[in-house]
Amino acid sequence: MTRRSPGHPSPVQPGPGQESVWDYPRPPRVEHTGARVVVRLGGQVIADTTRAFRVLETSHPPVYYLPIADVVDGALVPTSGSSMCEFKGSATYFDVHGGDAVVPRGAWTYRSPWEGYGELRDHVAVYPSRMDSCEVAGERVRAQAGDFYGGWITADIVGPFKGEPGTLGW
Repeated sequence: MTRRSPGHPSPVQPGPGQESVWDYPRPPRVEHTGARVVVRLGGQVIADTTRAFRVLETSHPPVYYLPIADVVDGALVPTSGSSMCEFKGSATYFDVHGGDAVVPRGAWTYRSPWEGYGELRDHVAVYPSRMDSCEVAGERVRAQAGDFYGGWITADIVGPFKGEPGTLGW
């Protein structure tokens, strides 16, 4: 495990079958997951796939990127605004529609990701805190704290996680 400078928390020691976000790399790594990923909004399944990627970055729970082709037609409506990731490039946003629910800017994509992140093209990530539920391999995820991050916390991931109050400088 990498040593952390003062101001960084003490990582939780992972148990059998667990991963520590403090062992994730920076810059982030993209990896395929064959796990079934399901997203629900407005009482409806809006995405269901076994073709997702997860992005792993130091101190962050994984962010799952689902193929846009595996999202229900009409669930993603492009909206204004963008943001910049120092690794992946410029993100654009979607309003997410499911049933009678609409979540403004509830999802994002990298239309032209930078070198090393090409797998994310034609994939979308959602904020799990804004959906009815998100599941990985049948487990309902817990959302990463904060209104900026989109990490998915499952029982096999240990922290502490960036996003809580006082963690901005990690």
